[in-house]
Amino acid sequence: MTTPTAVFVDTSALYAFLDADDRYHARAARIWDHLHRAHGALMSHNYVIVETAAIVQRRLGPAAVQALARDVLPLLDVAWIDEALHSAAVTALLASERQDISLVDWASFELMRRRDIRDAMTFDKHFVDQGFRVLSDAP
Repeated sequence: MTTPTAVFVDTSALYAFLDADDRYHARAARIWDHLHRAHGALMSHNYVIVETAAIVQRRLGPAAVQALARDVLPLLDVAWIDEALHSAAVTALLASERQDISLVDWASFELMRRRDIRDAMTFDKHFVDQGFRVLSDAP
């Protein structure tokens, strides 16, 4: 796997990285380690952070949320979803009439397009469906 210039990090990847029992944990840890060692730019947005924190708190508990905040978030460039991007994501959500793609995902797709980010660390097939490259493994 070559190291792209910027990689978007999705909730599914963050959760898998934090949960040792997740079926994608080993893959997430290998990819994360590779990207971190290669000094690639890892970015996400505040909606992903809120979603991840809520899932981690509910499923893994407060210690895992502390690990997310202490060990993972400082390594990410976190973009803030502004009113225009939020509005574009809501428009896409309503236009799609799909139940399987969340507002958080539509915000991710829109942010990635606006910043010309083609690569995502995710285990969510919808990123591929939207034309993005998914980092599936690390050497």
